[in-house]
Amino acid sequence: MLDAISMDQLRTFIAAVDEGSFSAAGRRLRRAQSVVSQTLANLEGQIGVQLFDRTGRYPQLTEQGRALVAEARAVVHGMDGFKARAKTIAEGLEPELSVAIDVMYPMDSLIAAVGAFREAFPHTPLRLYVEALGAVVKPVIDGVCRLGVVGSMPAVPDVVDAEKLLDVPMITVASPNHPLASRKGVIRTRELERHVQLVLTDRTALTDGQSFGVLSPLIWRLADLGAKHAFLRAGFGWGHMPVAMIRKDIDAGELVPLRIENFQPTTPPIAMFAVYRKDSPPGPAGRWLVDLLKQRANARAG
Repeated sequence: MLDAISMDQLRTFIAAVDEGSFSAAGRRLRRAQSVVSQTLANLEGQIGVQLFDRTGRYPQLTEQGRALVAEARAVVHGMDGFKARAKTIAEGLEPELSVAIDVMYPMDSLIAAVGAFREAFPHTPLRLYVEALGAVVKPVIDGVCRLGVVGSMPAVPDVVDAEKLLDVPMITVASPNHPLASRKGVIRTRELERHVQLVLTDRTALTDGQSFGVLSPLIWRLADLGAKHAFLRAGFGWGHMPVAMIRKDIDAGELVPLRIENFQPTTPPIAMFAVYRKDSPPGPAGRWLVDLLKQRANARAG
């Protein structure tokens, strides 16, 4: 009987766990609640284990159900990976590769990688979108881009897989004419809160209600990192920036590093990940690009 367990049964089991009820699982799977209930009853009968306690208003996972749900997820994930890999092999070389790149990614590394890609795949056009936060991930989720390189949005939706590439060093700065620039030693949070913080804004709804590295209630939101850079130089506020982008400004005294209480001894780096839909992993050209970015990151770290 165990050999007759189907992927549909396991997906229904997972949906019921994730949604919290059979009716909600039915809406997610676009089937009637009675079908969901019968599917799960059949599964329990086949494995000889009660997965849900149905005595309350909503079904609750039994101890045995909790023990098996992780295994069910692993089986479904493995099958999804198998189908996605088979699809990639059947498709062959991508006719075009679209990639969404986080604005925080080091531009020198990106330029070198694009140059190497052009030599390796001269007949595969490369379409690049430079975005921030959720605007990097959304085109991947929507299928507009096959790949994304994301860092400014720390958590990514479950629909995508992520592979670590590198850490981008960050630094907190202000103009030498800004009041904070004259502060000696570590700047307390209450002092930061008196001044405008310049932050990137998400052009999508993926990070609604979330803030990353925001320490002041006085905020100017900018959709472009270049504009944020210019506003920092003009003294309109303080903020966090990639070290590589403003190294020359610091060396020239046009921006001043700030030592802030929340980030000691240094501003935390941003971890960059290559992301792609689980059901649509990169093809040969995309896989080559991800591996190249990893190699360059490792060489940079070494």
